[in-house]
Amino acid sequence: MCSGSFAKCLGITLIPLSIICVLCNILLFFPGGTSVENDHITVEVWYFGGLLGSGVLMIFPVMVFLGLKNNDCCGCCGNESCGRRFAMLTSILFAAVGVVGAGYSVIVSSVAINHGPLCLVEGEMWETPFSNGDYLSNNTLRASCLGPKNVVSWHLSLFAVLLVTGLFQMALCAVQMVNGLLGALCGDCCGYCEDSDGTA
Repeated sequence: MCSGSFAKCLGITLIPLSIICVLCNILLFFPGGTSVENDHITVEVWYFGGLLGSGVLMIFPVMVFLGLKNNDCCGCCGNESCGRRFAMLTSILFAAVGVVGAGYSVIVSSVAINHGPLCLVEGEMWETPFSNGDYLSNNTLRASCLGPKNVVSWHLSLFAVLLVTGLFQMALCAVQMVNGLLGALCGDCCGYCEDSDGTA
């Protein structure tokens, strides 16, 4: 497969992943599926890991990856023009932007999972009653969150999706960095050239 076509496949795969991250970040503004005051929303939600990191910043590599597609892959063989090679080299920089964006989302999600959600506890106080992820395997401790209803599972599941999706995005962008390097060194159709008569 040509490196441009492979980059397009990566770009297409990144689109639904970015949409998932944006939706998860939006849903986190409604803990437990309910509307609460802004100061009752977990602070890590305001870091916009899904919206900014895995969402907005991922737009740039996606657009570049989709634009690298070459309709006539084998037509570039023997072409001395450096245009396509430069484009593949440039894609490495945008893939790095994707790695940084997804990495930011992964870090925010990891911290949020470790800290736990902001919730209503005894005494009608809003606070984060957990520390160092001690609630992850302790259902009894989770009961210290009195509201909003199901806020712990809501927080944990959405940030877990952001974490896993961010890791997947990082992997795809890292693959494109390698693909872009190969495309820059070998050309768009490295190892796959045909003569004009159709013979290999």
